[in-house]
Formats: sequence, structure tokens, C-alpha cells
Amino acid sequence: MLKNLFRRFSNVCETSEKHSDRDLSTHYYRANKETLFTSLEEILKSRPAFTVADSSKERGEIACEIGKPFPCFLIATIVTVRPFETAVDFHLSTERPAIMGNYSTLKREILKLYKELDKSHTYIGSGKNSE
Repeated sequence: MLKNLFRRFSNVCETSEKHSDRDLSTHYYRANKETLFTSLEEILKSRPAFTVADSSKERGEIACEIGKPFPCFLIATIVTVRPFETAVDFHLSTERPAIMGNYSTLKREILKLYKELDKSHTYIGSGKNSE
């Protein structure tokens, strides 16, 4: 419980395979890497406050600067696990100080991005390899 209290004041929120918060476990989609990469890049470019700073299909990474709700930086990683099974992870951080903490806002942004991907690709689970 104390860990969750301190997490609230973190300026970094990221997803991972074995994340303690189930919502922030790696998401898997039934799609190939190129298709998922293109879709995510389009989602990021379509948002007014988002600016794609760098993208590399070869590395499966997209770096994006975000202006709202406050300045932050996103790195999205797209990795093929098996044919037509692709994992997506996010790392979102900010340097903005906040009395009440930034973590919950950062988490909300990540969950919105996963929700957008869920609309256009078949979601097949999260944290699959941690079980």
C-alpha cells in the first residue's frame, strides 16, 4: 500500500510484462508488426497535442512529444512475439512537478492509447508471458 502511495508522485508511467497493476500489463494484438506500427503512428499523429518526434519501423519504436494535459514524452514499443501476435508497450514521462502527483494522469493517457488500438485491432490479452 505504501508503494502505491509513493507511485502516485512518480513522473513516469510505463507498461511491462509483469507489471503489478494489471491495467498496465503489456497488451497483445492479433496483427503483424508493420500494421500495428502504422496504426499507432496514425493514432498519435491524429491527436492535436501530439507530435511524433521519431519513428523507426526497424526498431519498432515511436517517440512522441505530448503538449496536453501537460508536457510529457512518450515512447511506444511494438514487438512481434509470434506470427500475427504483436506486443505493445508504452513509457510515458514528464518533468512537470505536481503537488498531487502525475502518475494517475499519465496512466489515463496510456489506457486511452490502448483503447484506441483495441478499436482497430483484435486484442488477445495482456501480460501473457508473465503467467
